[in-house]
Amino acid sequence: MTSNTDDLDVRVVGGGVIGLTSAIALAEDGHRVRVLSRDTAAGTTSAVAGGLCWPYRIQPYERAVAWSVRSFQVLTDLARRPEETGARMVTGTMTATTGGGGGAAADAGDGVEDGLAAWYAAVPGLRRASAEELPEGCASGWRARTPLVDMPAHLRYLERRLTAAGGVVERVEVASLEEAGASADVVVNCSGLGARELVPDPGVHPVQGQLVVVENPGIEEWYVSAASGATDTTYLLPQPYGLVVGGTARENSWSTEPDPAVAEAIVARAARRFPELARAWVLAHKVGLRPARPAVRLTVERLSGGVPCVHNYGHGGGGVTVAWGCADEVLRMVREVQEGRESAHR
Repeated sequence: MTSNTDDLDVRVVGGGVIGLTSAIALAEDGHRVRVLSRDTAAGTTSAVAGGLCWPYRIQPYERAVAWSVRSFQVLTDLARRPEETGARMVTGTMTATTGGGGGAAADAGDGVEDGLAAWYAAVPGLRRASAEELPEGCASGWRARTPLVDMPAHLRYLERRLTAAGGVVERVEVASLEEAGASADVVVNCSGLGARELVPDPGVHPVQGQLVVVENPGIEEWYVSAASGATDTTYLLPQPYGLVVGGTARENSWSTEPDPAVAEAIVARAARRFPELARAWVLAHKVGLRPARPAVRLTVERLSGGVPCVHNYGHGGGGVTVAWGCADEVLRMVREVQEGRESAHR
């Protein structure tokens, strides 16, 4: 959709999945967009993400579910071209924790207990898993066909799409949001964990995630068992480059170095559910720092120099899942800024 009003000069700070999708929404609307990022897309936390489209460790749930539903729609469409976009539709199981417990898929018939009822209602074909479809030791779960994204490939697609829309990516470290807005009409802050210092916002903190990539022994479906506040989780995500086995969710841990003992425990947990993994060849170890916050910040404020700044950060473990929904809100907010400028000039 192209705006009928004069376009704006926009600086998007951050080149991960949140920054790139926001930039694409704005560039495809006709704005002049430059993404400012210290790291290449491949060097961002987004590149380490498992890539499953499902709300995880993100608040507020009501808004996050709405954003997730929008992203589900976009990624489902992109999954028609998996080699180009990195998105595929894959069937899998989201389990409840043994003995109930309100995990990622709580043991509630309508999904109300874990705040995701609207998500369950929106996913086509989502249903209760039968006992035969659950690994031994799992009490209950959901079966669904959802987007699973090969993030390195997807980030390359997003950069190509942004370039095709006239956007530009610059490798530069931004010292302040005011600096980013010095020659812009609007700043969009998608700096993730960097917002802790850049805003500054002390509520932003890392949730460390470690995973292991192994040679896939023939597992074709995804599997997740992750209680909402658990430090250790179990998930398997079949990607073209190998089977992603996870994982951890460690609050306020800043280390990006893989811990061999943690890696061994990750594989051991998964092998208890899927014994063939005990002999799988390890291809890689990865660690990412999820940019967490008590709730996503998606608001507009004026910087000290007067330039409007749309904040879009604090997505925790749900960045891939909510990116396109949040990008729509960023576009709406920038349009409101634009309309305000035009009204002032009349």
